[in-house]
Amino acid sequence: MRLNPFDTSKIQVGTTGGRGRPRVGRAGGLGCGTIVIAALGYFVFGLDPMETAATVEGMQQGQQQTQSAPVGGEDEAAICNSNQYAQESCNALYSLNQTWEARFQEAGLGSAFRQPTLRFATERQFNTGCGAGSVGMGPFYCPADETMYIDVGFYDQLARMAGEGGDFARLYVVAHEYAHHVQTITGVSDQIRSAQAQNPRLQNQLQVRMELHADCYAGVWAGRNRNAIEPGDMEEGMNAAAAIGDDTLTGGRVSSENFTHGTSRQRMDALRLGMETADDNQCDAAYLRI
Repeated sequence: MRLNPFDTSKIQVGTTGGRGRPRVGRAGGLGCGTIVIAALGYFVFGLDPMETAATVEGMQQGQQQTQSAPVGGEDEAAICNSNQYAQESCNALYSLNQTWEARFQEAGLGSAFRQPTLRFATERQFNTGCGAGSVGMGPFYCPADETMYIDVGFYDQLARMAGEGGDFARLYVVAHEYAHHVQTITGVSDQIRSAQAQNPRLQNQLQVRMELHADCYAGVWAGRNRNAIEPGDMEEGMNAAAAIGDDTLTGGRVSSENFTHGTSRQRMDALRLGMETADDNQCDAAYLRI
């Protein structure tokens, strides 16, 4: 995927240790505020809209208090240029910020958009706003500090699993974690957590839907940047999605009722829907209804 070079003035990047460079791999309609979110909770999840509105307002106040401070004291350009994988991730972050900020503005919600932070792992264990983190957890997003955590060494593992060495598989990972940030600032994540609490028997089903929704949003980003897509990117994305499906990763040893991210086919379908339509509303309709 031909992405423009990152601009450090328009991204927030750091490392888990607050210093140093990333561990090196082998290669070197959106929710429109409380009212609409409450309606989403009612029509999609069957939640009490008054209770939902109160929950969302409290969540938004909490986010204002817990939002991570700007990354400081680190050379962001040096971090991003430290190896190929880090550079790709920073380029993707820059593009994702531009794409989703523009989408929020289209929806009349420009003031609601805020960038996430990307932190590269510089040690095997580290602290996050969501508790202890480790490279063994793979890439993840923490809503408490609105930060994506990535160990670039994971990309080598992904290449082995997917049989692909192309960049789009790696960009898909960044876009998926970024999608969780979009879910957080629009209130979708909070609504799903509330639905899980009210419907324990649907907990895993709802978790799978949130992950497939993020896969679809990752595809939307690619679809809205279709001019940057190169031959083979679609196949790379599909192979990566297939490689990290719950059925593939567990080898059939775990019941589908206990899946948390969806099957390989489901993840491929979600990514494809986003890429082909470039429409987040299609993702919402497909995965935010039970």
